Amino acid sequence: MKKVLTYGTFDLLHWGHINLLSRAKDLGDHLTVGLSADEFNAIKNKKSYHSFENRKMILESIRYVDEVIAEKTWDQKISDVVDNNIDIFVMGDDWEGKFDFLKEYCEVVYLPRTIGISTSQIKKDLFTVKNG
Repeated sequence: MKKVLTYGTFDLLHWGHINLLSRAKDLGDHLTVGLSADEFNAIKNKKSYHSFENRKMILESIRYVDEVIAEKTWDQKISDVVDNNIDIFVMGDDWEGKFDFLKEYCEVVYLPRTIGISTSQIKKDLFTVKNG
């Protein structure tokens, strides 16, 4: 069985997220998602609309996702790869090169982002509508 791992916050889930999860799952038989914990988001100065528990529940309901684990630190990726017997690590190409240190442990793939959609843009658009 070929196991794939990706990470993200997955807040305000949209078709770009689904596209990433689908393409990641196509690379293997089992997809694990490392989901940013609320405490980790605070360290990154990110605020999610949905709580970790709710984002986890949403992800677990997506047919491409086999398992969701908590991402609590920047440094856990090597241990997640090793402990979960990961064959392929996948991230969006906006992270190109940032996770090449994992090539010692597994294949690293950077997938093109879905054009025309992002959580940041959704939040910006909603803020604009709210504040007219």
